Amino acid sequence: MKTVRALGAFSGGLDGMLAVKVLQEQGIHVEVVTFDSPFFDIEAGRKASKVIEVPWRPIDFTEDIVSLLFDPPSGFGKNMNPCIDCHATMFKRLKEIALREDYDFIFSGEVVGQRPMSQNRGSLNRVKNISFTGDILLRPLSAKILDPTPMEEAGIVDRSKLLDFNGRGRSRQLEMARSYGFSYIPSPGGGCLLTDPGYATRLKVLRDNNILSGDNARMIKLGRMFILDEAIGLVGRSSEENDKMLEVGFGIQLDIQDIPGPLGVLLGKKTEENMTLLTSIMASYTKADQSVIAISNQKESFTAERISQVDREQLIIKI
Repeated sequence: MKTVRALGAFSGGLDGMLAVKVLQEQGIHVEVVTFDSPFFDIEAGRKASKVIEVPWRPIDFTEDIVSLLFDPPSGFGKNMNPCIDCHATMFKRLKEIALREDYDFIFSGEVVGQRPMSQNRGSLNRVKNISFTGDILLRPLSAKILDPTPMEEAGIVDRSKLLDFNGRGRSRQLEMARSYGFSYIPSPGGGCLLTDPGYATRLKVLRDNNILSGDNARMIKLGRMFILDEAIGLVGRSSEENDKMLEVGFGIQLDIQDIPGPLGVLLGKKTEENMTLLTSIMASYTKADQSVIAISNQKESFTAERISQVDREQLIIKI
């Protein structure tokens, strides 16, 4: 008989690991995907996949999720997290891969009632409906308290061997993990930066200034952040952070000459006024009494006086 093949959305959390094992116990060939974006570290997926020895691959999700941040049809959570539309878009992508690569169905480790916005019954049904995946999506950990899927009705998945998890408790999950002998059990929590209030504040500034992109979203994880004219200025807080900003490498970099000082990065509209103002902000974090000169990575120089602390505080994004 043909081996049944399943492809899962896999963040690297404990629920996803257990969903894989539940399906494997039925003799199903399982592979998993972690969606890569500026807002989620795929290393959790890579690490967890090694623990349970399941084939894993990353999928670039940056363009999909950035586009959702402007006006998600289902709205945001508490911060900048469009969870329902994000999950739906992921499942659409999974279905496309499944149809192209001959998988029989797709799955996730979602548990009914575990998260108030994205995993209540209404949200799970909405995700299924707007992603058009009702014919191919299985949620093994809560399948017994959800309507039977076409895969169960067709007999390619044994419903009696699926689970009935419900709610936010983890005791059953932890018991299963111990029974499987997992060498690593991930801590609870989503790990998505879009749910972080401080980062969401910065991201809204990018969006409101019409400079939101995947590259800029990665860059604003670093430095102090200042509002300029249709632009954002980032200023390093330490030599270690200066190095990280250089490593990430997006935007126009400004480096103070001849004296110790922070690195600056301009994101957005490049004008002489913005470059000079950013230089002034950078100068205010040095001990120089005189004007300072900053050189951009285009070898242009900008000379500026230290901005006052009062003026600086009016420009900084506080989180």
